[in-house]
Amino acid sequence: MDATPAPYPGVVSLRLHDTATRMQRDFVPLRAGAASMYVCGATVQGLPHIGHVRSSLNYDVLRRWLAHGGLDVLLVRNVTDIDDKILRKAAEAGRPWWEWAATHERAFSAAFDALGCLPASVEPRATGHITQMVEIMQRLVDGGHAYAAGGDVYFSVRSFPGYGELSHQKVDDVAQGEGDIGAKRDPQDFTLWKAAKPGEPSWPTPWGRGRPGWHLECSAMSTFYLGPEFDIHGGGLDLVFPHHENERAQSNASGDPFARYWLHNAWVTMGGEKMSKSLGNTLSIEALLQRVRGVELRYYLVGPHYRSSIEYSDHALQEAVAAYRRIESFVHRVRERVGIPEPGEVPAEFAAAMDDDLGTPAALAVVHGAVREGNAALDGGDRAGALAAAGSVRTMTGLLGLDPLDPHWAEHTRAADSAGGALAALVEDLLVQRQEARAHRDFAAADEVRNRLTAAGIAVEDSPDGPTWSLKDS
Repeated sequence: MDATPAPYPGVVSLRLHDTATRMQRDFVPLRAGAASMYVCGATVQGLPHIGHVRSSLNYDVLRRWLAHGGLDVLLVRNVTDIDDKILRKAAEAGRPWWEWAATHERAFSAAFDALGCLPASVEPRATGHITQMVEIMQRLVDGGHAYAAGGDVYFSVRSFPGYGELSHQKVDDVAQGEGDIGAKRDPQDFTLWKAAKPGEPSWPTPWGRGRPGWHLECSAMSTFYLGPEFDIHGGGLDLVFPHHENERAQSNASGDPFARYWLHNAWVTMGGEKMSKSLGNTLSIEALLQRVRGVELRYYLVGPHYRSSIEYSDHALQEAVAAYRRIESFVHRVRERVGIPEPGEVPAEFAAAMDDDLGTPAALAVVHGAVREGNAALDGGDRAGALAAAGSVRTMTGLLGLDPLDPHWAEHTRAADSAGGALAALVEDLLVQRQEARAHRDFAAADEVRNRLTAAGIAVEDSPDGPTWSLKDS
């Protein structure tokens, strides 16, 4: 298996699918040796589900791959902490809006950490950037692209000739989905600033007190931290219109070149529908982590291509768990029989898959191929070959945030279930003994180990990638 040469610092050969051009483009960063990314983060109205965190995990993988290419990555992931839904849900619960937002912001942070998402370079809150929003609105009003009416401030869509180029729509065909059109001059216009209402938070502006519209928040935060032009703007497919179309329009109209590449990940669906709270078809991270480990849930969410939908099912989740455990079991076998494998080379096939618009399915196929070769080497007594394969597996999985020996996962396993960790250690030790017996063709001893595990309620499954185990259903 060929290995990729060490990359020149700051030089990458990555191609990314750009939503605006509908094609893959070579990624050429704005500034040599660095990459700037803005990812639309959480609207902290409720508890996070797997549809929410998939986006952050996908861009976490991209960040890791860019850093592997030698780039200094600056990642901004915002928190929308003022929003119609936040205000409504806080009022229904009889709690202050800021306390409701802060509570769920902590829940999102805990979910990101539990699934191994690296901390963002900065995670700004919308309420901390009102000044920057007012400045953008002032530029838009001065340039004839925005107007105040009825206490609100609106963006004039027809004043911007490029409107619709991101979502590939014609201006006359769009609907902003804002309900009451209020004092808009044109139904296609969208709200930058909402006039103050009794009992709602508000901030002063030259056009009266009020609070920001969703689209304005992200334009202000992204350009404040990344500058008027930056490399990558990412988010879920559902954000292409109206959110990202409107961000792009108001930012460009205010004089900022804004994002050079637009990336969008597909949804997690149930029954063919996008997972959302309004549909009642959500699966919370907290609930799922009672059933599978964080690293296993991460494998399930980053394994498919980021632009492919994931149709959730318990069966698919358990298949992902079993697949990850085959990787994990191999690495632990090598560690216990040969020694701790140090991260090694990145195979050329893995690098090619990742450079092809973050092709994680093909990249994981390379990982599993290395696991099969490593298991064969281990069973054949080739200790050096097994150690090299395990090192390569550690590097590849590390770039996906899935390294079985990453202390982060050991820490979360201990914190979540120390008894389960002890059980896993005992079972893995017995499986190593069983594999050694099979390698020496002592099948009676191998069967005895399996029988002991079965009697203890542990099911063992053999595969070309090595054995995996699970607790049998009672």
